[in-house]
Amino acid sequence: MSRRPSHPVRLVASALAAGALLTTAACSDDGGQKAASDTAAQARAAERDAAKRQPTGSPTTVPTDSPAGSPTASPSALTESGAKAALLTEADLEGDWNQVQDADKWRDRLLVGEVDVSDFLTAKADAAECQELLDALYRDDLLGEPSGPSALTGFEQGDSRLLEQVAGYDRAGLDDRFEWLDSLPQTCDRFTATDDAGEERTVEVTEASVPEVGDAREGLHVTVRGTAADNPATLSLDVVAIRVGTAALTVTGGGLDGDEAASVEQAVRQGTERLKTVLDGGTPSPQPTDLD
Repeated sequence: MSRRPSHPVRLVASALAAGALLTTAACSDDGGQKAASDTAAQARAAERDAAKRQPTGSPTTVPTDSPAGSPTASPSALTESGAKAALLTEADLEGDWNQVQDADKWRDRLLVGEVDVSDFLTAKADAAECQELLDALYRDDLLGEPSGPSALTGFEQGDSRLLEQVAGYDRAGLDDRFEWLDSLPQTCDRFTATDDAGEERTVEVTEASVPEVGDAREGLHVTVRGTAADNPATLSLDVVAIRVGTAALTVTGGGLDGDEAASVEQAVRQGTERLKTVLDGGTPSPQPTDLD
């Protein structure tokens, strides 16, 4: 007894039949063209119906610009366990960084203050953008509220800190936040914020270099000059956001000790690699990946 062709074979056969009908139509008279066109339309409709009945998990149709026989694959959705597995470990960082347990409670008071609207005489709306930046850095939600799983970790080295968050987001909202980050060096290049005690802080925002990793990336260097414990102080922060699919990681590093750009770059490279491994269904290695 002959076996019925498998479902993918039937789809290919249907597509070839439709192509043959269209070729025949091109060579026939007007009446033949209409009949062939109707038949081709019926074939395409049958093909669409068959595609709808294709079982979940069956190979997807390969786009014409894909290598022959190579099914397209997109990153899987981030899970709660995946977000935690994607987080950096001490082994991923060079230097004397020590992982801490209370990173979710970190709040740097130098980031607190009301932005002086008078700094923005030509575009007062910019003051709201700069206020949002200060508030987001203080709350550690630079990319907004995650719509999916989220995990966070932090490390200390002297008076410097390094914070990483991995989370799933709504893609449209994520794209908006990346555009917002990209605009900040222009809209918030230098401004003044005043705290509850009347102390003024000068804030400067510039673009920071970011490794060519992930699907999209943005980086900022933020300095806040004010006072801490009645002494002049400068808080320096490097902030990087990387998107991979609909997941993203943010790394913020710095402190009163000065620039931690090198550590932030390393964290971004290793963190992105770990996130990609998780989204591809793998488990990150306990040893850092050699990305040089």
